[in-house]
Amino acid sequence: STPPQPRSPPPLNPSPSTGSPPRPNRTAHEKPQRAAVLRASPASWPMPMAMQAGRRMGLMLTRRTSSAAAGFVQARYLAAGYKTPGNLPENSHTFTEGGHFPEFLEKWTRARFYRVGGVATAATGALFVFCGPLSLKPWLLSALVGSYWAVGLNDIKQTRQTLRRNFPVLAHARYLAEQIRPEIRQYFVESDLSGVPFPRTDRSLVYQRAKGMEDSMSFGTRRDVYEKDYEFANHSLHPYSAEEVKDRVLIGGPTCKQPYNASILNISAMSYGSLSKNAVIALNTAAASGGFYHNTGEGGVTPYHQQGGDVVWNIGTGYFSCRTADGAFDPDRFAAIALKEWIRMIEIKLSQGAKPSHGGILPADKLTKEIADIRGVPMGQDVNSPPRHSAFTNPIEMMEFIERLRDLSGGKPVGFKLCVGRRNELAALVHAMVRTGITPDFITVDGGEGGTGAAPFEFSNSLGSPLKDGLTAVHNLLVGAGLRDRVRIIASGKVTSGFDIVHNMALGADVCNSARGMMFALGCIQALKCNTNKCPTGIATQDPELMKGLHVPTKASRVESFHRRTVHAAKEIIGAVGVSTPSLLRAHHILYRGGDGRLHTMAEKYPEVPLKALVDDIPDREQLVGRLERYGAWWENGSQTLDAMVDGSYGKAPAEDAFYYSSESNEP
Repeated sequence: STPPQPRSPPPLNPSPSTGSPPRPNRTAHEKPQRAAVLRASPASWPMPMAMQAGRRMGLMLTRRTSSAAAGFVQARYLAAGYKTPGNLPENSHTFTEGGHFPEFLEKWTRARFYRVGGVATAATGALFVFCGPLSLKPWLLSALVGSYWAVGLNDIKQTRQTLRRNFPVLAHARYLAEQIRPEIRQYFVESDLSGVPFPRTDRSLVYQRAKGMEDSMSFGTRRDVYEKDYEFANHSLHPYSAEEVKDRVLIGGPTCKQPYNASILNISAMSYGSLSKNAVIALNTAAASGGFYHNTGEGGVTPYHQQGGDVVWNIGTGYFSCRTADGAFDPDRFAAIALKEWIRMIEIKLSQGAKPSHGGILPADKLTKEIADIRGVPMGQDVNSPPRHSAFTNPIEMMEFIERLRDLSGGKPVGFKLCVGRRNELAALVHAMVRTGITPDFITVDGGEGGTGAAPFEFSNSLGSPLKDGLTAVHNLLVGAGLRDRVRIIASGKVTSGFDIVHNMALGADVCNSARGMMFALGCIQALKCNTNKCPTGIATQDPELMKGLHVPTKASRVESFHRRTVHAAKEIIGAVGVSTPSLLRAHHILYRGGDGRLHTMAEKYPEVPLKALVDDIPDREQLVGRLERYGAWWENGSQTLDAMVDGSYGKAPAEDAFYYSSESNEP
């Protein structure tokens, strides 16, 4: 016998007006034939049977499984020679792509919660009847069901979270997934080059150097050397060996009686309070053994900074460790600490990259009795430093304050730290140096990409010039004013490798500071919990149980190893460029690929102002053309800004300085 002839397919979703087509009567001898056909390949099914099976399976899979499975049924349906979804009749079922909120979650309501709970409770009672009260199984089930009721009823009763009220018990899965999302992304989703704020490659390099592991790379670079903004050093055919390259920089201007010979890489400002006691001890111990300095951060000088390492005392707007009862600067307390031998330099903090024009923040959760006593602040509330200093009100007074601190400290180097903002205000600072004849011994430039323990969201993401732009602005204004030889520049912002050091030096830095690089060397895993007092590695926390995990001798050794090997890598690159000292590095030693696909030097992007071009006669000022034209505008506006700051009128009238940030339209 032959199988029945195919008929035209009925509509997949019949309209209510027509109803379902009548079911055909089959004789007894047709049933075995139909069974044989069903056992055959679906592509060989008669058309009506294939249509009905595809419709039923497609609807079932679309409703209960993923869209991928439904798509498979659709593909088999099309393979049988039927119409494409775009040409199906209007009343036919269409397949949809993309995920949906799982239907069983949408159907989970409070009523269903009660029904499931009732069934589970009845099942528990039945289990007690069949197994007896002495059996362990019913008791385990009763504990599970009891927890179910306790969690669910609490979800329904609470009013803070809508999801828990609408989807009791089940909504907790969402919050669990949200909680572990950063770890899942970091360990399983992100690539080696895509992690933020530091990619896996940068973190791994620090870990390898800190632990003394092999830090070489096999099989070539993982970076796309033809992508936009790819950067590299321009090597020389007449290189120097690393041993021939200098790695120390003398900091101290003409009036400095105790200049300091600094390493080209040091520990950036991180306060005790933001960091744990063990972390501060390990960092200072490493500085002592490695011969580099340790910046205290604005939290003040503590006993944990006295492990033998050289210390740079960072003084913020809160004047911690040198403040009066009402929070003003106390010269006597300052002199008592500044005259100690291990205090090598003094740094006045104006602003920092992660929160410029915003005072430091220490959350109340991280404030201990010891920290409160060191800083002289009350317990139980956030410690917020003022946004600006009370010891001076304008750049002229600031230069005088610098000279005063230099005298009180016995002639030690005194400088200031800032994240560059409005360029006319930066120019006003340099104008004050020219007018008073007082210059800082160093300026620390912090980039907007810099890190911190806690900062307002908008300040970290939307304020502050990036390091490259701020660094070149400071360098060029000092060169143009003829002061660059008297002032050293320290660059701070995402320094984790030898190339980072060389790159910053080529743009004008003399020395580099690293904060998060040193934290990685301590064991930081970039958990991004610095502001919660729950740092899992015991670094950015005051929890004594978490701090116990940070073994000071081991971590100090790792920080010293990271510093030593990174400085050596920087010296190798400097030698490969063909210079024997970092001071000879220039912007043209770094190349980058522009948006036009061609190579350019950093000197094209960040050209250098000619020496004293800002303070010499007009003919020399004519050299400020093209990209340098803005420096002439900044300098002129800076003089007016300084006058307005001195007479107290600055900031009380609109300032038109938008032009001063513009660049040529054909910027590569």
